[in-house]
Amino acid sequence: MNDFILIIDDEQRIIDLARMYLEKEGYTVRSANDGALGYRQILDTAPALVILDLMLPGMDGLEICRKVRAVSEVPIIMLTARSDDIDKIVGLELGADDYLTKPFNPRELLARVKAILRRLNRDSVPTAEAAVTVGNLTIHPERRLVEVGDRSVDLRMKEFDLLLLLARNIGKVFTREHLLEVVWGYDFAGETRTVDVHIAHLRHKLKGMTPTIETVWGYGYKLEGR
Repeated sequence: MNDFILIIDDEQRIIDLARMYLEKEGYTVRSANDGALGYRQILDTAPALVILDLMLPGMDGLEICRKVRAVSEVPIIMLTARSDDIDKIVGLELGADDYLTKPFNPRELLARVKAILRRLNRDSVPTAEAAVTVGNLTIHPERRLVEVGDRSVDLRMKEFDLLLLLARNIGKVFTREHLLEVVWGYDFAGETRTVDVHIAHLRHKLKGMTPTIETVWGYGYKLEGR
């Protein structure tokens, strides 16, 4: 994996602010202020992580995310200037790993970058963990492979980590905040919608699975049944 972060944003002040905080932590940063140019850089240079603005000239962030996800699993943090949930949900549906609403705290951006890259680096190290089997669900942690019956299921990084945590703790109820902290690696308040969208993804992809992912209203989620 390359060791630089690509920022795609048409606001130079946003690029400069993010660059300052990231470079202080030792990250190499590249940037693009046009959507089409940024998309080409992702394909040509394979960055370690992409910070992607939603509203861009040339090609917007949602279109970039959709195109990139057809060929790459590079982590994407999406930036949106609007607080509407629909923008965030669509971005997550298209495969963004996380999002921040402008104006954002650069320390929060840095924490999220660190959390994603730390987990990505950890997951790249092969382990000899035993398979987890619950009902007709089988998870192979060392291969990051999920099977429902005789069907293999393709999950993205956070979807896999979320499912594995629930499966290892069958019947235990997790709050959204705890899932956010453990799976995403940060505990910023108000971002639990990210968890809800990933749970929705899992339910859709794991149709026919027993056990089931249950909602505990007003609290969180659990994996129930054997």
